[in-house]
Amino acid sequence: MRIFRDLQDLPSFSRSVVTIGTFDGVHFGHQQIISKINDLAAELEGESILITFHPHPRTIVNNAQKVELLSPLEEKLSLFKRYGIDNVVVVPFTRSFSQQSPRAYIKDFLVRNFAPKVIVIGYDHRFGKDRGGDIELLRGMSDEFAYSVKEISPQQVDDLAVSSTKIRRALAAGDVQQAGNLLGHEYEIRGVVIRGQQLGRKIGFPTANIQAEDPDKLIPKNGVYAVRALLRDTLFKGMLNIGVRPTVDEAAVRSIEVHLFDFEQNIYGDKISVQLVKKLRSEKKFADLQELIAQLQRDELLSRSILA
Repeated sequence: MRIFRDLQDLPSFSRSVVTIGTFDGVHFGHQQIISKINDLAAELEGESILITFHPHPRTIVNNAQKVELLSPLEEKLSLFKRYGIDNVVVVPFTRSFSQQSPRAYIKDFLVRNFAPKVIVIGYDHRFGKDRGGDIELLRGMSDEFAYSVKEISPQQVDDLAVSSTKIRRALAAGDVQQAGNLLGHEYEIRGVVIRGQQLGRKIGFPTANIQAEDPDKLIPKNGVYAVRALLRDTLFKGMLNIGVRPTVDEAAVRSIEVHLFDFEQNIYGDKISVQLVKKLRSEKKFADLQELIAQLQRDELLSRSILA
């Protein structure tokens, strides 16, 4: 998969099949679109191109509105690679880009940069200044620029919107299993291991504190989760706590901590990717450390059983 981050550095594409969107989560519905454009590109003996934007357009158009992301950019690129796109173009989304007229968007952005043979788009996709462009305008200009338009049906697009909403609801409830089912892959948190208070080590459950790779990453509901963690190209089993550690920390600062089973190395500064498999329980305050330790022992047994 080739990745392009600057419109000035694009090659000449051959018989390209293009789709456009934010693709947050790269969920099961998005995967169907990716499969479709790959199939069409193969039929044309051409290449598939997925165009996405960074930062998220809503942060620019809606005056820096914070958007909690299912998949920040680098995570999204990894998923695109997994699902087999030929080319990904990350368009720097700026206010001036958002002010292009719909016709200029088609002529000067899509046609000039990508020379598409086919554009795959949803019936409700909008583009250009004030979101004034739609699929009918694309069709109306198709003869002039020698491309065809394939529509993602209303039902398909509605399903995609619903599934994104369902994923966010599931994560807000801590139901990472349901989120994973809708995504087509387990929900992931990527970050760097930072130094914490090292209290876990003192009670026999050393943890790696994770600083999320992107501050806009959507973090699921507080609780304890069975997880797999990719660290130094090795997959480990473990359990993750998201929350404020009410038994041992009065500061009530939310943190993300993972305890890796059968692992005792110093990993400060290392990159780690945690895949959330199942929620074990909600976070709670225990009467004392002994009660906390007994619960963590039960959590470990349950987590090992789930991950076996």
